Amino acid sequence: MIDIAKKPFGGYSISFKKVADVPISKVFGTGALAPSEMTKKLWSFVKGHKLSNK
Repeated sequence: MIDIAKKPFGGYSISFKKVADVPISKVFGTGALAPSEMTKKLWSFVKGHKLSNK
């Protein structure tokens, strides 16, 4: 029997290599944010810059 290992998160990955020079303030701004707002802004940035493999 062959044991096939599953990739974590179904193989979904994100690479920030293309935007390594972008300051974090450009992603989140400079004001205080709730964790839920940080998550929304992070995913918006990832999707907007096509940083995921799917």
